[in-house]
Amino acid sequence: MTESEHPLSRREHTSDSGMLWISSNRESMGGTATADCVTRGRRSREAGLTLVELIVTVAIVAILASAAIPITRFQVQRARERVLRRDLWEMRDAIDHYKDAADKGAFITKLDSMNYPPDLQTLVDGVDVQDKKVKFLRRIPVDPMTGNTDWGLRSMQDDADATSWGGQNVFDVYTKSTATALDGTKYSDW
Repeated sequence: MTESEHPLSRREHTSDSGMLWISSNRESMGGTATADCVTRGRRSREAGLTLVELIVTVAIVAILASAAIPITRFQVQRARERVLRRDLWEMRDAIDHYKDAADKGAFITKLDSMNYPPDLQTLVDGVDVQDKKVKFLRRIPVDPMTGNTDWGLRSMQDDADATSWGGQNVFDVYTKSTATALDGTKYSDW
C-alpha cells in the first residue's frame, strides 16, 4: 500500500483565496468527508518580519544614514563657499565700478582715497552723480562663514596680506573667518 492509498493520508488543495484545504483519503474510500479549512502557516510567517530581519534592516539603514551625513555636511559647506565667493565677487565688483566712475570724474573723492570708496556703506548709500543718486551695492552681504556683515577690509596703502585696515579707503574685502576651505586654502585668503 502506497502512502497515497493509506486511509489516513492527507491531501492538500489550495483555493484561489489562499486557503488550504486538507482532506483525508477517507473521502475517497467512502468515509465521512472531513475537510478542514486551515490558514496556510507558511504564508503567515512569510508576510511578517522576524526580529532578526528587523534588526538587520535597521542596521543597514543606520549604516547608509551614517554614510550620508558627511556627504550632506560637505554639500552644506560647498554651498556656503559658493555664497562666500559670490559675495566677495559682488563687493569687489562694486568697488571696481566705484573706482571707474571716480576715475572718469563722475564725482569727487578725497585726495588720499585714490578714488576708492571710504567704506562699504558708501557703496550701499550711493553717491550723487549729476543730481542723481548712483548706488553700487544693494546691501552689505552677510558673511556666510561668520554670520555677520563685519568683513575684513584692506586699503590701497595696506600690505596685500594685512589683517588690519588702515582706514584710508576700501581696496579689497575678505572674510574674517579663520577656517579652512574644502580645497585646503584659508577662507581669508580668497
